[in-house]
Amino acid sequence: MIAKYCTGLQHIGIPTDDPAGTEAFYEKLGFVTVYRTSTASGSVIFTELGNLQMEIYQQQPARTAGAIDHIAIDVTDIEACYTWAQENGMDIISNGIESHAFWDNGIRYFIIAGPNAEKIEFCQIL
Repeated sequence: MIAKYCTGLQHIGIPTDDPAGTEAFYEKLGFVTVYRTSTASGSVIFTELGNLQMEIYQQQPARTAGAIDHIAIDVTDIEACYTWAQENGMDIISNGIESHAFWDNGIRYFIIAGPNAEKIEFCQIL
């Protein structure tokens, strides 16, 4: 069962064409910036309030209600979770297990589509 590898919500991803403005907005709500980097697509900023983490990243936003792009579940074994997703017929929409050079040692993740086209990311911080 995949649940034994999942430890809870990791982050909520918010696309924006104004990372600095979005960061400032969430700072007004009490969020603190805990990580910042750049990718080929632009800025990526992680902010935190208590145990809630937001990933603010540069991209053309939907700018409509429901514009959150994805939720990410923190996992302890990305390989086991990926195998489970394959064996259980999940609609894997990422290119297998992908990686980013985020945090100190990087992350590995994959994304599935939920029944309502929502994106659910399984992410292991290395």
